[in-house]
Amino acid sequence: MSKPSTPTPASNTILLRRQLTELTKHPVEGFSAGLVDDDNLYEWEIIIIGPADTLYEGGIFKARMTFPTEFPLLPPKMRFVTPMWHPNIYPDGVVCVSILHAPGEDQWGYEDAGERWMPVHTVESILVSVISLLSSDTPNTDSPANVQAAVEVRNDILNYRKKVRRLARRSAEEAYD
Repeated sequence: MSKPSTPTPASNTILLRRQLTELTKHPVEGFSAGLVDDDNLYEWEIIIIGPADTLYEGGIFKARMTFPTEFPLLPPKMRFVTPMWHPNIYPDGVVCVSILHAPGEDQWGYEDAGERWMPVHTVESILVSVISLLSSDTPNTDSPANVQAAVEVRNDILNYRKKVRRLARRSAEEAYD
């Protein structure tokens, strides 16, 4: 029985180029993706449009997605460049969603292995997951990436909402500057 082959940098770039081409030919509502530098398929610039009927509505949020050379065996990292306020986004902008966590069992028991990274995930599935995260009326505060935002959701939801709406408005203003 032969051992499964490990992706090579050449096959990784083919996969990433194919995903980029697909997103360019068939854009998905709510976000756009492109390369930061045409010579580097491992660094993408992402723009997420704040989902309608959410606190983030009207916002234009810039992010970076960085792919490891082991992609698709390991997940990319996603970090918002635009300031964000959400319990599941670290203060430095790094996104904390299950499908961006390394494959396998969660050592703390918060996630099932099936919720974590799998090589079948694509840039599109990641971004749809992030948009879903932003669309949730009740963010997950059980294991927060941003403890202050989680505390504010629990203790002062009105101030949390006001802060997020202000960030969304500011992000749109800055996008057009």
